[in-house]
Amino acid sequence: MPSVVSRMKPRDEYFSREDRYSLGVDEESGRTYASFPVNSSAVTYEEFYELSADQYRRWLADPVIAVAFIEECRRHEHDDLLMQQPGWNRGTPV
Repeated sequence: MPSVVSRMKPRDEYFSREDRYSLGVDEESGRTYASFPVNSSAVTYEEFYELSADQYRRWLADPVIAVAFIEECRRHEHDDLLMQQPGWNRGTPV
């Protein structure tokens, strides 16, 4: 059975050009996230990982402490927190 793709309306509230990630809020659901760009053979897109309210608040106040979590996500260590499941042609972090 195909998975249902939920619609998101992301609003970035912080972006790190150096570490290439964002922190933000999905305006559709109110859920908070960390995201980063990935490339597949067909397209560049973002993967969104759900954050707790506490993580989001702490990381907005001190974004440098989020970098370790972002690196773990890039290694697929937190795929259980993905807000949208990737397709068969999952990209690799940029």
